Amino acid sequence: MKRIIFSLILTGALFGLNIKNAYLQSFNFEKMGNYKEAIKALIPVYKKYTNGYIINLRLGYLFYLDKKYINSIKHYKMALVVAPNSVEARLGLIKNYLAIKKYNNAIAIAQTIIKKDFYNYYGNYYLLLALKYNNELDEAIKVAKKMLALYPANILYLQELAELLYKKGKKKESKKIFQTILILDPNNIVAREYLNY
Repeated sequence: MKRIIFSLILTGALFGLNIKNAYLQSFNFEKMGNYKEAIKALIPVYKKYTNGYIINLRLGYLFYLDKKYINSIKHYKMALVVAPNSVEARLGLIKNYLAIKKYNNAIAIAQTIIKKDFYNYYGNYYLLLALKYNNELDEAIKVAKKMLALYPANILYLQELAELLYKKGKKKESKKIFQTILILDPNNIVAREYLNY
């Protein structure tokens, strides 16, 4: 009996080490930009824990980086089955839907995040992008202004607002914001382009 228990503990510990090593290899391949190998390093873990949250989240992310959006969506959806309230899995899904130009899907998911966390930084940012790409500029402007109420000097939201206003023909307002951006970030390429520096 003691041998069986020891054997089970040893097997668990060895598999634990294998999981750790698999993730370590995956992260190392990711750093090198070799996403296929980063994914491949995790396949043994995935086979053992097909319904695991962390493995599906990680594979969703790696497939996204590798531009295999359908595979990425599959893994993020599986992560959501395991953890239905996960914001990070939803953010991953939104990025995929933006990449494949399914803006209505991205908007719907972003809105579920914002219902739970009204000022979620990335939920609002991806919503803004999806609205912008879907040519819903007025709604995108509302999101930018909402977030700038909390983050008045945030370059990302200032830049989005300035670009949106420019697209709406409000060039004077846009110019003021781009000038503010250059005060906060003197080398901002986008602001310089719009202001013809």
